[in-house]
Amino acid sequence: MAQKSAQQNWDHVEYLRRLVEGEYTERRQRVIERRIKAARFPVIKTLEQFPWDWPKKINRLQVQNLFRLEFLPQKANVILLGTVGLGKTHPATALGYAACQEGHSVLFADAISVINDLSAAQKRGLLKRQLKKYLAPELLLLDELGYLPIDQHGAACSFKSSASATNAVPLS
Repeated sequence: MAQKSAQQNWDHVEYLRRLVEGEYTERRQRVIERRIKAARFPVIKTLEQFPWDWPKKINRLQVQNLFRLEFLPQKANVILLGTVGLGKTHPATALGYAACQEGHSVLFADAISVINDLSAAQKRGLLKRQLKKYLAPELLLLDELGYLPIDQHGAACSFKSSASATNAVPLS
């Protein structure tokens, strides 16, 4: 930066402005990278990579609208509905990735693992503490919800905090 400044005859203010701007950009990128790592995505996906020709009846505008992330401040739920193997994980992961890019905390987890974790924590008397792990992020992505049957106890543990509005997006 100093060499470039000398070559282009920047004044002190311009040099300092560019130095601060570069530091800000670098720090912001590191924060985003930490958020992505903390989210525990199985793979990074973006909306641009989504194959809009499959499934056939997807409401593209409705899915794209989710990426405005307006449901986050409202603490609303979003459910992507569809049969097994339809590709719900891709838009869910892409949504989480987009939220990380916008500075939101995200956690991606397999629903059965969460239920097992919460059930085990309850048996040890640590349910309240373990729930905080899943309630702390601004966006919790539960994959494979409904894929395997859940007993009443597991359902009660995992849905203790879902008392907000829900946006259902059918993918079929």
